[in-house]
Amino acid sequence: MQKIYLAGPEVFLPNALEIGASHKLLCQKYGYEGLFPLDNTISGNNPADVATAIRLANQTMIYECDIVIANLSPFRGPEPDSGTVWEVGFAQGLNKQVLAYSTDLRTLKEKTQSILNLGDASRDTTGMAIEDFGLTHNLMFSHIVVASSFEECLKYLK
Repeated sequence: MQKIYLAGPEVFLPNALEIGASHKLLCQKYGYEGLFPLDNTISGNNPADVATAIRLANQTMIYECDIVIANLSPFRGPEPDSGTVWEVGFAQGLNKQVLAYSTDLRTLKEKTQSILNLGDASRDTTGMAIEDFGLTHNLMFSHIVVASSFEECLKYLK
């Protein structure tokens, strides 16, 4: 049975364990085994040790998986969670199959303008140009965004 690493900021939600269990059940329904980051047992003597243990445990899960499904929905702004983006790049570097979903499929420019209250400006408040290729996400990973939900990604795999 192929294994899917479930990447995304769901780990920060108060009901993270429930969401992880739900996604793992959906994986099972479609014939896969889901690996959720909070399945790891983590310990450490201080926050830095815990952070290192989390990173290494998640990397191990990505090594062990066949596929990564990532939640690239906006997180604390118009862009996705940076940890999830890192996991996507890491998995791609390992030649894993990577799919993603986002609950917001507007273009990156539209999301940025709206979420940052920029009106129709083509630059942000610091003067930086807003990426405008008509894509839903940064050009480096917009091609992996295939759906608007986790289950739609599983259907896409089939």
